[in-house]
Amino acid sequence: MPRRLNSRAFAPTSKPAVSRRSRLARHGTAGQNPRMLQITTAIRIPESELSERFIRSPGPGGQNVNKVATAVQLSFDVARSPSLPEDVRRRLNGLAGRRIDGDGVLTIEAHRFRTRERNREDARERLADLIRQAAHRPKPRIATRPTRGSKERRLASKKLRARVKQTRSRRPTED
Repeated sequence: MPRRLNSRAFAPTSKPAVSRRSRLARHGTAGQNPRMLQITTAIRIPESELSERFIRSPGPGGQNVNKVATAVQLSFDVARSPSLPEDVRRRLNGLAGRRIDGDGVLTIEAHRFRTRERNREDARERLADLIRQAAHRPKPRIATRPTRGSKERRLASKKLRARVKQTRSRRPTED
């Protein structure tokens, strides 16, 4: 007697292949270049300006840490990047501190997560946040003079403090 096949026997066992373009369209990034790191509306960094190196992670992961290189070192050449305006580059040099070397290369190390992909996203997001901070133009300080009342209050508080200290330093008279 021949075996009967049910309708499920012909159903595909794995998920259908979905192209990268359709995935991007579904997640709302269609129309943008997927090879660009979007910082602000005006600043985009092409992936060709970023370099990644995967190293062993000191973070969480158990025995996996000793076997797999999950931490990422993301490098971005701030000094020679055509994507950054000059004023943003100058502010970024100040904000980056010791993460930027003498050649102007900014290095961000990410090892917060157990997987390579999440550490990679974390490093890129931290780079984007740092550049966003540098892109914010600080408000210029307008020099002002103290008011007469504030001067008088300051002097009054100084006199009061001096009196308190004088009363503490007086020694009792010995008879």
